[in-house]
Amino acid sequence: MALLIGAFALAASLLAWMVIEIGSMVFARYRDRFTARAGFKLRELFLFIDPMQLFLLNLATVVLLGGGVWLITGTPAWGALCALLLGLAPRFVFRVLRRRRLERFEEQLPDALLVIGGGLRAGLSLMLVLQQLVREGRPPISQEFELLLREQRLGVAVDDALDNLARRVPLQPLSLVVSAMRIANETGGSLAEALERAALTIRNQHAMEAKIRALTAQGKLQAVVVGLLPIGLMLVLGRMEPQSMALMWSTPLGWATLATIGLLELFGVLLIRRVVAIDV
Repeated sequence: MALLIGAFALAASLLAWMVIEIGSMVFARYRDRFTARAGFKLRELFLFIDPMQLFLLNLATVVLLGGGVWLITGTPAWGALCALLLGLAPRFVFRVLRRRRLERFEEQLPDALLVIGGGLRAGLSLMLVLQQLVREGRPPISQEFELLLREQRLGVAVDDALDNLARRVPLQPLSLVVSAMRIANETGGSLAEALERAALTIRNQHAMEAKIRALTAQGKLQAVVVGLLPIGLMLVLGRMEPQSMALMWSTPLGWATLATIGLLELFGVLLIRRVVAIDV
């Protein structure tokens, strides 16, 4: 009997050791992937923050808030769901910050092109005009062109530096500007005139996009109302008729109804967004 208990204790110890080793390996791999991805995203956004500090902050948030939700609700599933959402939150934050940065860059681009065109008409070289733009401009456009100048100082060709800029900032107007600059350099045309025409084209495109956003604002608001109305109705009915609504949460028929409602809501919102999403 004692031998059997000893063997069982040894097997349990080995199993616990294996779980700890595997867990530490998975944690270390996740930490390395998180810090590498976060470091790249932070450099891309010109945010000079230590990725390890960001990882520790995210880990603390996941543990504290996930455990807090578990203790408040008394349901481990809600705590696990909260922890999962908080673990994925940095990706969505980076995506939102990058989208805002690109939008800000696109807003600054026409004025920057006019500055470059005016400097070229005054007889300055392209590099001197870009240096002036970096000194007087504001982020993010000044940061991106400063990086272009640094690449050029390190020996990168101007065309390659422009291609790198277009790759870092994947915007259609910037691709148009880079193409215009390369064509003007190769054919010997007036670069200042080409940039001024590109600035006028981008301004007209922005004006058209703003007009479309104003005209489609009502449709987007309808999508929000359609998405939130059933949720609000279920909350109200849950307060007014808790016994009847309890069948919705505790029976297979109720679960099927909730799944059907969710799918129909998703299809409705996607359909409305597809109708009001007009590409210029």
